[in-house]
Amino acid sequence: MAEVSIPVVSTAEVEISPDLNGLQPLLLQLDRRIQEAYSVLQSESQAEGKAILTWWQKTGISLEGTSIPIRSNSLIAWLQKTFNLSAFDLEILAIALAPELDCQYERIYVYLQDELSSKRPTVDLVLNMLCSNIGEKLLRRKHFTTNAPLIHHGLLHLTSEPTLLRCHLNLDPQVIRLLLQPQPGLDSRLTSCCQLLAPTQLSHNLYLQADIQKKLQLLLKSDWQKQQPLLLYFQGSDRQGKRHTAHMLATTLEVPLLVADLAKMVEDKANFEEKLQLLWREAWFFDRFLYLDNFDILYLEENQIFYSFFLREMARNRGITILSGVKNWIPTSNGAMGVITVPFTIPESKQRKDCWRTNLQVAQIDIEDKELDILSDRFRLTPDQIADAVATAYNTARWQSSKNKYSQDSDTQNPDKPQVSFVNLCSAARAQSGHELTTLARKVEPKYTWNDIVLPQNQLTQLQDICKEAEYQNLVHQQWGFAEKLSLGKGLNVLFSGSPGTGKTMAAEVIAHHLQLDLYKIDLSQIVSKYIGDTEKNLNRIFTAAQNSNAILLFDEADSLFGKRSEVKDSRDRYANIEVGYLLQKMEEYAGIAILTTNARSNMDEAFERRLRFIIEFPLPDTNQRHLIWQKIFPQNAPLDPNLDLDFLAQNFEITGANIRNIALTAAFLAADDGGVIEMVHLIQAMRREYQKMGQILWDKDFSKYP
Repeated sequence: MAEVSIPVVSTAEVEISPDLNGLQPLLLQLDRRIQEAYSVLQSESQAEGKAILTWWQKTGISLEGTSIPIRSNSLIAWLQKTFNLSAFDLEILAIALAPELDCQYERIYVYLQDELSSKRPTVDLVLNMLCSNIGEKLLRRKHFTTNAPLIHHGLLHLTSEPTLLRCHLNLDPQVIRLLLQPQPGLDSRLTSCCQLLAPTQLSHNLYLQADIQKKLQLLLKSDWQKQQPLLLYFQGSDRQGKRHTAHMLATTLEVPLLVADLAKMVEDKANFEEKLQLLWREAWFFDRFLYLDNFDILYLEENQIFYSFFLREMARNRGITILSGVKNWIPTSNGAMGVITVPFTIPESKQRKDCWRTNLQVAQIDIEDKELDILSDRFRLTPDQIADAVATAYNTARWQSSKNKYSQDSDTQNPDKPQVSFVNLCSAARAQSGHELTTLARKVEPKYTWNDIVLPQNQLTQLQDICKEAEYQNLVHQQWGFAEKLSLGKGLNVLFSGSPGTGKTMAAEVIAHHLQLDLYKIDLSQIVSKYIGDTEKNLNRIFTAAQNSNAILLFDEADSLFGKRSEVKDSRDRYANIEVGYLLQKMEEYAGIAILTTNARSNMDEAFERRLRFIIEFPLPDTNQRHLIWQKIFPQNAPLDPNLDLDFLAQNFEITGANIRNIALTAAFLAADDGGVIEMVHLIQAMRREYQKMGQILWDKDFSKYP
C-alpha cells in the first residue's frame, strides 16, 4: 500500500473557539489512534512472506485507557449530556466527523480499510480502532443498535449493508452543522417547507393591543432565558398578522424566526415524521424561534395519524413554539399541554383608525376626519389590508389621472400626485374582502341612490335609520359600552316585507350605495334542503365566508324558510323551526347588515319577528307614488315625446315599480325601431305586453283616451 500522511489538527486559525467547540481533544485522540494503527499496518506489510493478519490479532494498538479531557461548557459536552452519550460514543462521533474537517481523513480511511470505495468509516473500522480484542469488539456492537443513543436520537445514520460491520457511518447534517458552528442557513431537507427570517426592526405592530403585546414579550423573554418550554397558539384568520407578530417576538429575543408550513409538510407524507423531528431539532440546536403555520391541516380526518405523531413529538418540545391556526384550539391530554391561546381578531376601530392614518400619511393623502372615521368604523380590515387598500386607491387615482393626460385641462393633471378621493378609498377597501362569498352568493353592484327610490315617508325614514345605526355602530357599541351589555345582536338584522316589485331589493342597493359597502344576494330557496341538517350546513358556509367580508347580506325568497312553524305536526316542522332559529342566530352573530326579504309577512311566526331589529313593509305604490316613479324611470338622455301623459298612466294602471321599469324599457326598444322617440303609443304597447306577462288582459276601453 502507498504511504499515507497523517493530518495534524491545528487550531491557529479557528475562529469558533480555541478548542474547536470541545472537539480538539477528541480529534487529537483520533490522530493518535490513526497513527498507531498506521504504524502497525506498516510494520506488518514490511514482513516479507508474512500471512495477512486480522485486526484482532494485532496487538500494537493500546490506547483504550486514555482519558479525554473535554471542556464542561463546550458544545460537545452539551451534546454528551443532552443525549446521554458515553466516552465511546464521542469517539465514534469524532471518527465520523473527521472527513468534514479535512478530506485527508478519507484517504486514511481508504487505506486502513483497504477499499477504494470506503472513504467513510465503517462499523468494522471503528471497532478495530477503538477495541483491543475480539471480546471488547463484540461488547461494543451495542453502540450501533436501534436503541443506542447515537442511533435512537438520529445523530448517526448507518447505511444498509448485509452485515453490521460493513455499514458506513454518516453523521447527521444537523449534528455536523452544530459542531462546526457557525453554520448559517437552513437544513437542506427543510427548505421545501420552511423559511428562515432574520431578526429585523419591524414597524409598529398593529395586530395586537399594546398591553397584550407587552405581556407576550415579557413572558417570552423570561422563558427563553430560563430555557423553559412554552407553547402558544395564535388563533384567527389573519395569517399575515400572526406571522408579523411572531417575527416581532423573534426580534425581541434577537434570534431568527423559523417558519414551517405544516400543509406542505403533510403533502410529503412519507417524510412527515422525519421532517418534524428535524424541524424541532433545527430550532433547538441553533436557537431559533419556531413558528408552525396551517395547524388546522392536522385536524382533518385523513391526517389524524400525523396529528397523533405531532402530539408525541410535541411532548418532547424543549423550546418556545408558536402554533398558528384558524380553528379554536382543541385541548388534548397528551403531548401539547398548557397551551396559551392568543386570539387574532380584526383590530378594533381605534387600531384601524391609527393604521389608516399612518398609511394615508405615508402616501400623502389628505381626507377629512369624518371620512377617516367612516373608513375605520365601516371596514373591518387587517393592517395589511388597509395598507394594500391605500396603495390600490393611490394607483387607481394615478391611472385615472393618466387617462386624462390628453384632455383639455391636461396641464393641471399630475399622475405622480393624483387626487385620491374618498370614493377611491372606499372602493379599494371593499376590494380587500368578500372574495370567499363570490362562490356562494351573487354580488350586486349598487347603482340606486335615495333619489331613485319612491316609498312612503315612514318607510324612507326607517331605511335612513338603518343607515344611521350602521354609521354610529362603533360609537354606541364600543365607545359608549353597549357591546358589553349585548352577547348577541351587535349587527343589524332586518326584514323587508312586501309584494314582488315593490322595491325591496332596490332599498338594499340604496343602503349599500349610501354606506359604500358591497351587497351580496343569497337565494334562500337554493339554500333550503329537504335533507335534515343540510340547510344549517349551507347557512354556516355562507356566514363563515362573510365573517370578514364587510358586506351587506341580502337573503332573498325567505318564504321558502319562514312560515308559521309554532305548531309542530311532524318531525319536518320541528327541524324547520331549528333552521329558522339557526338563521336568526347567525344573523345576530354577524357583525354587519343582514336583510331578509319576504312576500308575505303574515306567514312568519311572531316569535321570530321579535329577534329582528327592523321590519319594514313595502306597500304597493299609490297614484302619486306611481306618477313619481314614471317621472324618475327614464334616463336623462332618453328621447321623450313632450306629450307623454304620465298622469294618465299613473291614475289608470295600478302596477308596481318593477312593472313600470319593465314597461319603460320595452317602450324604449320599440321606439328605437320606430323613429327614435319614446311616445305614448310605445308605452301603451309595452303596457299590454307587461299585463300579458302577468296573465292579465287589457281591454281597448282601458285606453279610451289613446286608441
